[in-house]
Amino acid sequence: MRVAIVTGASRGLGRALARELARRGWGLVIDAREANALSETATELADETEVRAVPGDITDPGHRRHLVEAATSLGDLEAVVNNASALGPSPQPALADYPLDTLREVYDTNVIGPLALIQDALPRLVPGGRIINITSDAALEAYEGWGGYGSSKAALEQVTAVLAEERSDLAVYRVDPGDLRTQMHQEAFPGEDISDRPPPEVAVPGLVRLLESDLPSGRYRAQEVGEEIAA
Repeated sequence: MRVAIVTGASRGLGRALARELARRGWGLVIDAREANALSETATELADETEVRAVPGDITDPGHRRHLVEAATSLGDLEAVVNNASALGPSPQPALADYPLDTLREVYDTNVIGPLALIQDALPRLVPGGRIINITSDAALEAYEGWGGYGSSKAALEQVTAVLAEERSDLAVYRVDPGDLRTQMHQEAFPGEDISDRPPPEVAVPGLVRLLESDLPSGRYRAQEVGEEIAA
């Protein structure tokens, strides 16, 4: 059985991707900090595939080890999808006022945690395995008030790009899913109507293509990759 670890899978993009991978026969190890929501997701996915739900925080070394152990108990670990992210304060403060302890937490979740999970998973990842790190347009563009989240995603972009250069035996992707109608996006714009944003499902076909085809390592926009399939 092909097995993928998908972090942040209790809601939003992570949950949408897990649903589609389950439908396609992937074994899944999913995590989230919210144990009840994660359990609900796992119950739903269990109708389609083998799934292990491991609640916890990606910044916790013991939790990361449990994710890898659960994956190898299911079958061949073929993919790691680092989707879990921390937004930071909402509304987003200017960098001049950004609490540094909170900034460290954002970096721990958005940069250190994903890299640490990759390090733990590499010895178990099959040759030619896939790594997807979910990033953002805020990693490339300078948006006022997005200095904490955006700079953490910029760091994740560079970590991913360097890893791709160092590990030519793997497919290593940094993926911008686009603006989506998710809880995190709503938290980023408190009190605003974000109903014009598309649901997270629109990014899923592109992610699946990266996981199941042979596109080279690099940076991709998930919705553009998915549109190429439809065309």
